Order: sequence, then C-alpha cells, then structure tokens
Amino acid sequence: MRRVVVTGIGAVTPLGHNVKDTWEALISGKSGIDVIKRFDPYSYNLPVVIAGEVKDFDPKKYLNPKDAKRMSDFVKFAMVAAKEAIADSGLDLDKIDLTKAGVIVGTGIGGLRDIEEQQTLLLQKGARRVSPFFIPSGISNMASGYISIEFGFKGPNSCVVTACATGTHAIGDAFKIIQRGDADIMIAGGTESAITPLGIAGFANMKALSTRNEEPQKASRPFDAKRDGFVMGEGAGILILEELEHAKKRGAKIYAEVVGYGMTGDAYHITAPSEDGDGAVRVMEMALNDARLNPEEVDYINAHGTSTPLNDKVETLAIKKVFKDHAYQLKISSIKSMIGHLLGAAGAVEAVATVKTIETGIIPPTINYEYPDPECDLDYTPNKAVEYPVKTAISNSFGFGGTNACLAFKAYEE
Repeated sequence: MRRVVVTGIGAVTPLGHNVKDTWEALISGKSGIDVIKRFDPYSYNLPVVIAGEVKDFDPKKYLNPKDAKRMSDFVKFAMVAAKEAIADSGLDLDKIDLTKAGVIVGTGIGGLRDIEEQQTLLLQKGARRVSPFFIPSGISNMASGYISIEFGFKGPNSCVVTACATGTHAIGDAFKIIQRGDADIMIAGGTESAITPLGIAGFANMKALSTRNEEPQKASRPFDAKRDGFVMGEGAGILILEELEHAKKRGAKIYAEVVGYGMTGDAYHITAPSEDGDGAVRVMEMALNDARLNPEEVDYINAHGTSTPLNDKVETLAIKKVFKDHAYQLKISSIKSMIGHLLGAAGAVEAVATVKTIETGIIPPTINYEYPDPECDLDYTPNKAVEYPVKTAISNSFGFGGTNACLAFKAYEE
C-alpha cells in the first residue's frame, strides 16, 4: 500500500492570513470572533450580528489584481492558502510530473455573496447588468479550477460539497487517490466565505447560531453547559499530500502521515445528528480500521465541537462508544471556540491544526469552557493550550444531510 504524507500546509482564517499567525493565535487561546464588519448587520435586523471574519484581507497582496477581481472570495482564500502550502512544501514544479499532480478543494456553499449581489443587480438594473464572470467566479469547483491553472496541475481535479464535512472529505478523497496510484501529489482542502446577510439570516432562522451578540468572543463555547449555537466563520485550509517515496526522493519536510479515512451517513435528519451518535461512531471506527489502529493508540481528537447543544453531546457520546475507558485518557479540543465554524473549510483548517499539534506537541485549547456539562465530561483541553506529545490523532467533521468524515494522522516514522 502506498503511504501518503503531508509536506505542506496553508491557511487563511479569522486569526491570520497564514499558518504561522493562525497557529500562534490558536495556542494562545485568542478569539477571532467579533461583530460583523463587512456589512452592517443591524441594518438587516439580523438576530445574529457576530462572526469569525477574515480581517484586513487585501487579495492584491497575494494575487494578480485582474484575476482577483474575477474571483469569488472563497476562491481568493483558497488560492492564498494553496500558494502558502506549495511554497511550504518546497516543490519544484519544473521537476515533477504535472499529470500526476491534482487538486481537490471543496466548499460548502460557494459564491453566496456573488449570488446576492448579482440578484440585486438583476432586479434593480436588468439582465444586461449581470456580470459575465458571475457563473465562473462563484461555482463551487472554481477553487480547484483556479488552483490547478495556477500551478499547472493536470492530474485528478475535483470538488467536494458536503456541508460542514467538505474539507475533511476532500483531504480523505485526495489521500485515497494517491494511495491507489492515480496521483503522486494532491493539493487538498476546503474554503468558504458565506458571512453575508442571507447566509446569517438562513442559519439564524434555523436556530443554529449563537445569539450571544453582546459577548462575541465568548459566543463559541464547545462542550460548555451554556453553549447556544455555533458562530459562522470563513477562510481556507490546504494540505499538500504526497506519496512517501516521492517526498523522500526530493528531501521534503514531512509534517505527518495520513493513515486513515472514514465516511458515513446518518440517514436520519437533514440537520440534526442521530442522538445515539451512530454515524459518528461508525465514521471514527472506519478511519481507525483503515489506519489499522487500536482505539487505545489515539492520543488526541480534534473534535467537530460546533458549540450547538446537540452536536457536542452526541460527539461526546460517540467518542465514549468508540474509545470506551480510553475516552477519559484522550486529549480533545475544538478550535471552533476561537475561529467559529468555517463550514466547508472547517475540516481542512482543523486538519492543518491537527498536523501542527503532531509537529509541535502543543494541543490548542477549547476556550470559553467555563460551565461543565454533565453530558460532556471528557478532557476538552479547557481554556489553555497543553504541551503533550501526540503521535496519533484523528479529526472529526459532521455535516448537514447526515454526512460524516474522519481522518487519522500519525507522526511520521520510517
């Protein structure tokens, strides 16, 4: 079986425009959540006025200004993260077989802001004012498309759209593509930019979002007894996955090895997880089986941990069912406490954080953990980062539609 390793990482998040700034903020327990600045949320009478926005982002610093003008924001975020990851990997694009290099970057929603803006133009000024770039800027696979064009990658080119599990599915699918020999290198991850009046209104009216408007930085509180919903975030996370021998031959730095992947469906409800955690249980078991790992070998779980009353309770129950007594020895944390829920980008940014945890031996905290919930009684790394050697970790993502994904990572050993 071909082995797959992570040789480059990139991120754009509410805490920074690169991995370094994001990681330093995460392990410092800093929140990137605040009152929305991109538009005036009060003018729409929105019940929720807070989000984890990417701050002070000027695409012209990173991208060709002409291209950037034609890209939706989710594509810009993905491009910037992919450029960072490729640079980090040290790949010399002139020395690789570009037909064996591919891209899978997903998004949950795509160009929502473009849809809103172009619909307004259509209604106010007529059909002729709709931009000819509206469709190619905002359709979901354009992040993968632009990235493949940027780097000349001619191998597998695809896009995953599985709500909040998108980023994790994209990385898992890319892992399998390399494992079976269809590519040697994959750019994989997720991206999202859906903090718009329509996006906030839709999620808020589902009662999915926290309404703790007066305390934005305390609103996302996974596993805490006073959690009342998730906080929307935006950004992108990218991993460079590479076949091990290919990476070794060029002397690449190896962050970690991808060793397992699971994907399941709840077949239960369009937005709620089944209360017995069945889908979450099976997806973790599938990833562990794929990796040939015993549950007791896992040191850390990067939890889905959305801060909704039901998700955190069900995820905790599922962890207990899979890991039994070992569940109480595990280190667990949710970085959504600091960056919010990045929807289609969530699993990808969380995979970046998981890889950094393995590399550094530092577990980022779950901040705002103040009031213990008797149904959430595991070690969620409350409020402060912990130094702890992590050899094996898994990262969970669960999405609307009952779609579940789990990745298993290990510290690289010969």
